[in-house]
Amino acid sequence: MSTKTKPKLVIAISSTALFDMAESHNVYEQKGVAAYAEYQRQHEDDILSPGEAFPLARKLLRINDKLEGDPRVEIILLSRNSADTGLRVFNSIAHHELSITRAAFSGGSSPYRYVSAFECDLFLSTNAEDVRSALDNGVAGATLLSSRAGPSKDDDLRFAFDGDAVLFSDASERIYKERGLKAFTENEKASARTPMDAGPFKSFLQALQGLQAEFSPEECPIRTALVTARSAPSHERVVRTLRDWNVRIDESLFLGGLSKGDFLNSFGADVFFDDQQAHCKSASEFVATGHVPHGIANE
Repeated sequence: MSTKTKPKLVIAISSTALFDMAESHNVYEQKGVAAYAEYQRQHEDDILSPGEAFPLARKLLRINDKLEGDPRVEIILLSRNSADTGLRVFNSIAHHELSITRAAFSGGSSPYRYVSAFECDLFLSTNAEDVRSALDNGVAGATLLSSRAGPSKDDDLRFAFDGDAVLFSDASERIYKERGLKAFTENEKASARTPMDAGPFKSFLQALQGLQAEFSPEECPIRTALVTARSAPSHERVVRTLRDWNVRIDESLFLGGLSKGDFLNSFGADVFFDDQQAHCKSASEFVATGHVPHGIANE
């Protein structure tokens, strides 16, 4: 009898998020495609420095060392390079001993269309247009911002999420933006027992929970947090929605409009996802931050 393969957590990361490619990108911007291609060939044995997503990628791949059997976490490299100009990227992957074997080099066009083909749960990139395209096609995605925060020193992985327009739909946030806080609060009280619709990151959170289930609570290397501007009484709908989804969040912070940065730092987040640019900018001073270009705040 064959054993059913357990589902993987599959994350696509662009080459510009995995490595610092600012220097070669400047060549492309200033001198064009041909000069860029020649530059990459000349420097293909020069190892690229880690980019914004590198610490997260390394931690994710280390989870496979903690589980028996087939790898449960896979990272897919997506790049606008051609295979020829992308050789430097694979050389850097080998140097840093990252277990990344699958890639799509799209030769100048957007690689987002391969996100679904690889059955990815999440797409991380520095290209906001590619991320929007992934979100439009039903895949969780975020644009990684430059961060002042260094990588955390332990192997535990900590994911933090905003609520509305990230884990949940932006329907409630639309009421707040269009009609104000009072109307928002009244709506959430009246709808407290009506679960919210899913946002773009619900499926990724569920995939994370599936991976968490492989460990005992005491030994699980993954921890999640909801970090939201909501406060009482609008918290109740959040709790009941997660209960309806049968999804567990390890920690929930209802901040009532307080700045999120200090709290994310206290949580020790490896990455935080939020739909609002202002929140992302302040958070990026403390943790790696992914902007989710979804919902009314991004229209």
